[in-house]
Amino acid sequence: MSAPGLTVSVANLLHGIPLGISIDVNGPDGEPNSAVLLLIAVTLLSVAPALLLMMSSFTKIFVVLALTRNALSTPMIPPNQVLAGLALFLSMFIMAPVLTEINEVAIGPYTDGSIDFQEALDAGAEPLRGFMVAFTREEDIALMHRAADIDNPTSPEAVPLTTLVPAFMLSELRAAFIIGFVIFIPFLIIDLVVASALMSMGMMMLPPVMISLPFKILLFVLVDGWGLIVTALVGSYT
Repeated sequence: MSAPGLTVSVANLLHGIPLGISIDVNGPDGEPNSAVLLLIAVTLLSVAPALLLMMSSFTKIFVVLALTRNALSTPMIPPNQVLAGLALFLSMFIMAPVLTEINEVAIGPYTDGSIDFQEALDAGAEPLRGFMVAFTREEDIALMHRAADIDNPTSPEAVPLTTLVPAFMLSELRAAFIIGFVIFIPFLIIDLVVASALMSMGMMMLPPVMISLPFKILLFVLVDGWGLIVTALVGSYT
């Protein structure tokens, strides 16, 4: 025995009678629905780490800081949480103009109801595109277009995000490793000098890192190493 309401609903569906169901993403005054805004906010929070890694200066800063830690021969000091926090706040400092422009041209008009979600998405992507294009090598863009088997773009505005994002990542990693190589050189010289001194004294069983580490830290502190690295990283985006 079935319920009458259920039988009528099934019969209506079988006979092709459409159901009057509609979902409105905007409120009666044209502003976005609060539930939709909450859903978008939760979605952005879930993809924020990926966006932070791929479309900002976070990756380059973190790689340089990690290479600096390895050059000092202190693989656990500072810990990863400290380096990630410093890289995060430096990225926010560097990306502040871009984030402000995104808020002015996309987020603000969308919350006011003057533009829809697709228009806000397109408008918000342009500041990020301009930032990435400015710090991406043309060789990396051409490499990704060859990998995708498409023609090279005729202008920076014609570069699709699907190829611009990986090209930007390649350029950032290349620049990070160049900075890391420059940082390694003075510490490598200290290691060679200490190792040669220990060999000449016949102290071959003593690890050279144990002797060179205080000299590395002293040199790094005397030249204000962290300040120089942060200044160089911020200056590379001006």
